[in-house]
Amino acid sequence: MIGQSNMAGCRYLKDVRQIYDEQIKGLVNARWQTMTKPINFDRPTAGIGLAASFAGAWRLANACEQVGLIPCADGGSSLDDWAVGGALFENAVFQAKFAQRNSILRGILWHQGENDSFAGRSAVYYDKLSVIVDAFRAELDASNIPFIAGGIGDFLSGGRYGKYFTEYKEVNQALQKYAAETPNAYFVTSTGLTANDDGLHFDAVSQRKFGVRFFESFSEMKSVLAPLTAENNLVDIIQDRPLTKIEKIALLEISFGSGNISLKDFEEHLIVINIQ
Repeated sequence: MIGQSNMAGCRYLKDVRQIYDEQIKGLVNARWQTMTKPINFDRPTAGIGLAASFAGAWRLANACEQVGLIPCADGGSSLDDWAVGGALFENAVFQAKFAQRNSILRGILWHQGENDSFAGRSAVYYDKLSVIVDAFRAELDASNIPFIAGGIGDFLSGGRYGKYFTEYKEVNQALQKYAAETPNAYFVTSTGLTANDDGLHFDAVSQRKFGVRFFESFSEMKSVLAPLTAENNLVDIIQDRPLTKIEKIALLEISFGSGNISLKDFEEHLIVINIQ
């Protein structure tokens, strides 16, 4: 998971139902741990991103397999921040190589472009992105790994920061061109997705839809250029997946450990779960 804040996810954890599945892992301290929100804690405002529903859709299609997420996105980062040899690039390679010790790297999920949507930066977006992706594939010995890139939001020009993103359409065009001209690279549209009040970040409901679009692109190995007909239903299925007993207890322990419930409530709920 690489890019800037819309890949990391931003705020509004309460706006969607939780996705919790012990077969969906996140890389934490170079170890696979059950995914919890926020997955990509790059900022105090980190929140719901697209990766959880991507992983949930993976699980629906691969019921007997685990899937792991490697969070490396950084809010506010530009393509220059992701330059080969820079801190963000090196960290992502480092994390992915740790994962490769006991896992197979299946794809790169990318969402970035807001910070290259002004001052003429969009004109060199294609060339800079090409260098970065080629370097990732070379460093990770994964020349054919799918690269899935999401479009930046059509709402950007109308938000409170709209004056800073005058070239967002050109960035989307560069992303689509890259996907069309590069083997195993695909573009996922953000058409119809909506923003938080800041007019900059996708809202939580849209992030859930975006994730299943990303998975559609990954699973079919094609660009997704229009909203999916059944994406709302698919999100509901992912979020409403019945929890196992172990998952219920784990969430209860998280709630207690976070100070959200008392010891008494924890023990009472634990008895109910064990009876079921």
